[in-house]
Amino acid sequence: MTANNTPDQPLTEIVESSYPPSDKPEEACGVFGVYAPERQIAKLTYFGLYALQHRGQESAGIATLDGNKLYCHKDMGLVSQVFKESILNELGGQLAIGHTRYSTTGSSHKANAQPAVVETRLGSLALAHNGNLVNTLDLRQTLEQRGCQFNTSTDSEMIAVAIAQEVNSGKDWLEAAISAFQLCSGAYSLAIGTPAGLMGVRDPNGIRPLVIGILEGEPVRYVLASETCALDIIGAEYLRDVEPGELVWITESGLSSFHWATQPQRKLCIFEMIYFARPDSLMHDETLYTYRLRLGQQLARESVVKADLVMGVPDSGIPAAIGFSQVSGIPYGEGLIKNRYVGRTFIQPTQHMRESGIKMKLNPLKDVLDGKRIIMVDDSIVRGTTSRKIVKALRDAGAKQVHMRISSPPVTHPCFYGIDTDNQSQLIAATQSLEKIAEQIGVDSLAYLSWKGMLAVTGEDPNSFCSACFTGDYPIAIPEQVKRSKLMLEQAKC
Repeated sequence: MTANNTPDQPLTEIVESSYPPSDKPEEACGVFGVYAPERQIAKLTYFGLYALQHRGQESAGIATLDGNKLYCHKDMGLVSQVFKESILNELGGQLAIGHTRYSTTGSSHKANAQPAVVETRLGSLALAHNGNLVNTLDLRQTLEQRGCQFNTSTDSEMIAVAIAQEVNSGKDWLEAAISAFQLCSGAYSLAIGTPAGLMGVRDPNGIRPLVIGILEGEPVRYVLASETCALDIIGAEYLRDVEPGELVWITESGLSSFHWATQPQRKLCIFEMIYFARPDSLMHDETLYTYRLRLGQQLARESVVKADLVMGVPDSGIPAAIGFSQVSGIPYGEGLIKNRYVGRTFIQPTQHMRESGIKMKLNPLKDVLDGKRIIMVDDSIVRGTTSRKIVKALRDAGAKQVHMRISSPPVTHPCFYGIDTDNQSQLIAATQSLEKIAEQIGVDSLAYLSWKGMLAVTGEDPNSFCSACFTGDYPIAIPEQVKRSKLMLEQAKC
């Protein structure tokens, strides 16, 4: 679509619709919450969201509560574009909720930006959601039959409206929230602000992460965030994860815990560890950089090949490439330089520039690559379009051979729990053999990390992860109609 800035279509929406689709699974959202009376909660939330920007670059929002007064500002764009200091100074109160969004449900426009805000008999509620519900059709119908109305097309608003409906039926905040969660099926990590306190919630499988931090000083103040990197930036200390099926309730009296799910079963998304979360974030008492290093080490044990240089595709492939080099003994080097300031641009490149590939983002080092046999390590292949362009760029720069190694198994199934992995028919590994994929992307050889190897190097119980994008084994039942929206017909019948 050609970008024409008409009065009826905001420029931000034109950019979204005209920008080329990513060849990676798109990010989940980032949520943040802080209860800290007498602190500059809006600024704390701003910096927390800044650290979570990698989880969503489409829109950002902050809501603060000062007793029964709610202040909210949200818009399309990056955190630094949506907020100015003058805006943050107007967002006062005791607690704040923040969100960075990549749309996995609901269309891409300002009305669907979060936090979602609803009114109840006990005051305003602000909710930030990471994940996807899978029973949205039934949930919306149930709520509409109860007289509820909606302003957006998001499942996040459905959760907020469900809580409000339970509050309006006479329940207090905790009773209402727990009753509402019984209606929800799918993945949801939530930060919820109310006049009485701050809630942090994970679904019974804990598919999306959510951590608790402590701010220094007296009295103790608490922070909720999708990842520990958002605690680090504001000087908060990591306390622990919110457990699957747990609700934490944070007020002036401190933190209380309610395990509301009857049969919680941990199923953290393994892609959070492979790719989505920042490498400096902690999971299972170590940084994800360390785990990704081990992925590369295991990959080398499984699929080493004679070569002169190991390189990673910036930035997500670099830790695994270093690990691959350590085990294989093949030197590690940088073969591609990434322009880290390239984002969604208002100026579209010429047709010739588009055809030239990926040089706006990645540029090869010709003197490093010339005449060399290269092992190129990346974290995943989804459609294969970007991989093909990178391989061509390496060969054009003089690479003698290009061997591709992937530090995860083949992505063969779409995600229904908050990651946009495209329809199954668009996933190259779901429709093509290993040999065909190698031929299409133009490499001399291709190998993926084994599923068992990926799980083994976590050092955790392999049953405690969701790896449905590699296996099709979905831990939360997917309604047939929802399955058919993304799965190929023969798969949907299974």
